[in-house]
Amino acid sequence: MQHHSPVVIAGCGDLGTEAGLRFAALGHPVTGLRRRAERIPAPIIGRSVDLRHEVPSIDADTGMVVVAFAAGSRDVDEYRATYVDGLRNVLDGIAASGASPRVIVVSSTAVYDVDDGSEVTEETPARASTPTAGVLLEAEALLRDRAPEAVLVRLSGIYGPGRERLIDQVRSGQARLSSRTSPHTNRIHRDDAAAALVHLATVDNPAPTYLGTDDEPVRLDDVLTFLADELGVQQPPVAEPEGRQAGGDKRLANALLRSTGWEPRYPTFREGYRAVLAGEGTRHP
Repeated sequence: MQHHSPVVIAGCGDLGTEAGLRFAALGHPVTGLRRRAERIPAPIIGRSVDLRHEVPSIDADTGMVVVAFAAGSRDVDEYRATYVDGLRNVLDGIAASGASPRVIVVSSTAVYDVDDGSEVTEETPARASTPTAGVLLEAEALLRDRAPEAVLVRLSGIYGPGRERLIDQVRSGQARLSSRTSPHTNRIHRDDAAAALVHLATVDNPAPTYLGTDDEPVRLDDVLTFLADELGVQQPPVAEPEGRQAGGDKRLANALLRSTGWEPRYPTFREGYRAVLAGEGTRHP
């Protein structure tokens, strides 16, 4: 990617905004597309477009397009409109523009149906276990068909400023430790996820797919216990787990992403959650 070539962030929510601000800090002109452009902070140039229903206009000199959608709910139709229709419209916009940007698309490690605690890499077959994960695989297949050179980044659970669900559960006393061995969970700080997207814009001959996650898959109970200690509240009580664990039980590996030179600023949940609890970072709309 040329030094200051224009960047488009399609889906300029929390993660997309953070990536856009990082591109802008490197000197790139950045345009952010979302339904309400007024929610996009300067110096990103906001454009109001509903990508679920509209094909965006993409400038011919665009060097990079980052697609970072976030569905508003777990409803399957909403998922399909956001991830599949939205991606198709962005790809149509690129095709009509005459630009030939590098395209980086955010997906999710929810596409791996693994619940035996085994290690998952980019080589692990993606077999969705839920309807919403199935929609993500539809979007991935569309990308492979339409933009074979694109880079897919499957992110694990994003946390960070404004993404504090586990903290809130522990603080409010709603969190529960498992009466059995709790499953492994995998996460990445929002800033590290954004940095990975920006980093992959500059990598020569990138792989088709990367897992974006931190260095330490960890049992959920260990995270809850840590947060209780940090917050100075009582340890969550033990309860019988209900049903199949959402998200299964898997240990995601970030070796391929690390091999490109990316390093997480928050290598484990400890550093990351301490930063969140200290109020570090900006909450994007």
